[in-house]
Amino acid sequence: MNNEKTILCIGAGYVGGPTMAMLALKNPDYKVIVVDINSERIKAWNSENLPIYEPGLLEIVHRVRDKNLFFSTDIDNSIIEAHIIFVSVNTPTKTFGHGAGYASDLQYWEKTARQILKLSDSSKIIVEKSTLPVKTAQAMERILNSNEKGIIFDVLSNPEFLAEGTAIKDLENPDRVLVGSSETESGLRARDKIVQLYSSWIDNERILTSNVWSTELSKLTANAFLAQRISSINSISALCEETGANIHEVAHAVGTDSRIGQKFLDASVGFGGSCFKKDIFNLVYLCRHYGLDEVADYWESVVKMNEYQVERFVLKMLKSMFNTVTGKKIALFGFAFKANTGDTRESPAIYVTKKLLNEMANVAISDPKALENAKIELKDFKENVEYCSDPYVAAKNAHAIAVLTEWECYKTLDYKKIFASMEKPAFIFDGRNTLPHKELFEMGFNVIPLGMPELSHF
Repeated sequence: MNNEKTILCIGAGYVGGPTMAMLALKNPDYKVIVVDINSERIKAWNSENLPIYEPGLLEIVHRVRDKNLFFSTDIDNSIIEAHIIFVSVNTPTKTFGHGAGYASDLQYWEKTARQILKLSDSSKIIVEKSTLPVKTAQAMERILNSNEKGIIFDVLSNPEFLAEGTAIKDLENPDRVLVGSSETESGLRARDKIVQLYSSWIDNERILTSNVWSTELSKLTANAFLAQRISSINSISALCEETGANIHEVAHAVGTDSRIGQKFLDASVGFGGSCFKKDIFNLVYLCRHYGLDEVADYWESVVKMNEYQVERFVLKMLKSMFNTVTGKKIALFGFAFKANTGDTRESPAIYVTKKLLNEMANVAISDPKALENAKIELKDFKENVEYCSDPYVAAKNAHAIAVLTEWECYKTLDYKKIFASMEKPAFIFDGRNTLPHKELFEMGFNVIPLGMPELSHF
């Protein structure tokens, strides 16, 4: 394979790994290399125990690994070899200095840009895959094209729109793919090359092209809109509880309006994941930077509503359990921020667990895929917390169960058996509204859902 047919992705995380596996599968004439400074992560990508869980991912990796997909820690030589470089490094929210708590921390991104500049001896196409602030591509282009080698770097934006748990389906059949570039002759040629990669399996009408600024802002806006819908329905769930309305019925009635639709109208304990909060705060920071304070306040309220919902859920638990959970065992069903992933970043379960532990409860956590990450999130808590792969063990002698992740397996458990093993009165706090509440109530549980009347035996 010649240099023109070599793709590199810097960053082997939730975005880089699955995306490059699909690109390799659909473009067998290309060599695809994924690199990372984390040697343990690369070792896992080269094993049967991948560092992330996504349904269908391992099967794809099996088909292309060591054929035209390679995982490596040799970043320098891979940069030299590649013609197209996707940058998928971590861009967390800053925890220091100007913009702390809101702006993206771009130090890893800039280090990567300078590393590419130092090692390159030929022109390359650089593709932003990380979610970045608007006009970041311009900054990267200025850094890269400051070289005195006569090398030309075209910097494009190709944001990901993957939903964890369905990432492979999203890659196989996306709603759209965005590719943004400068409107120069060179930029348009580079854009066509990236479009060609995706057109090997995606219809051209779903591959949207624009200037790079529109593409960058589209990514932030899409995540902000999705988070906004979750916070909107969660705000109404609080009102339903006060008025006796049923959030399922309200959401269904609202969602049948074709202008609104049914998606993202499920009331829950709150949203999590690596993107929504980070991207909204990024948007808020940009708005304040440009003097759009009212716009910034509007989007910041989406995060505040999410925090309110999680806090409200814990307060419902305390109130229902006679205003104290001290010394009581609470079983948490689910710790991942959503089903079908092991990702726990910004999961509502983190706040719920810490609050319960601070209230001196004994917490037993069960999750099919996220227990190891849960241990990392709670590393500062050494006492009164246990991790159970078996939900029946987690629930034994518990005073309450809190459902925090909508795993399918929790819907099919033997709740009669669970009820018999628990302390009485037994409570179920359904933070995802996925369980059969009436059936559980008839078994003897006190059932406290979100946005619906409680089913209590006293």
